[in-house]
Amino acid sequence: MIRIVRGNPTPEELAATLAVVQARAAAAMAAAQTEDDPEEWSDPARTVPSHRVPHPGPKAWRTTYWPA
Repeated sequence: MIRIVRGNPTPEELAATLAVVQARAAAAMAAAQTEDDPEEWSDPARTVPSHRVPHPGPKAWRTTYWPA
């Protein structure tokens, strides 16, 4: 509920004010919905290599940086 506390706005001023309030409320709602979905860059699984890491052994250091 919106209540006019002071002054006597014209119908145009009141309509403009309500349009701004509704637009800000819609933007805040949209921002709140997108914050629930994690961004791809912040996903911890992104930093895990897709190929298997070599097991320790005599030649494991040579294959550390080989492509999968």
